[in-house]
Amino acid sequence: MGATKTEHFTEKQNDIAILAKALGHPARIAIIDYLLKVDTCICGDIVNELPLAQPTISQHLKELKNAGLIKGTIEGTSVCYCIDEKVLEKFQNYFIKISNRLEKKKNNCCKL
Repeated sequence: MGATKTEHFTEKQNDIAILAKALGHPARIAIIDYLLKVDTCICGDIVNELPLAQPTISQHLKELKNAGLIKGTIEGTSVCYCIDEKVLEKFQNYFIKISNRLEKKKNNCCKL
């Protein structure tokens, strides 16, 4: 497989792509949904909530954390995770921008 050539794209485009890739698995969406529901949690709570093994959930948490969508603090032997609202706002703003542009182009869109 060839190189991704991410250097040819803007920092913002690369950032949004990283977030989209991190959200590209249903288990990660379920983790985000759970974190939104409980506000904070410990990894074990997520394991009890989803039908996946603890190592699998840990890997998904790692991907979400690497993308910046979640943050965690270590408390003894447990890690408490929560949504990183600033990063999620960046993703939200991207889709608001798309929605606004589509709304403006509604009458100018090609007709099929």
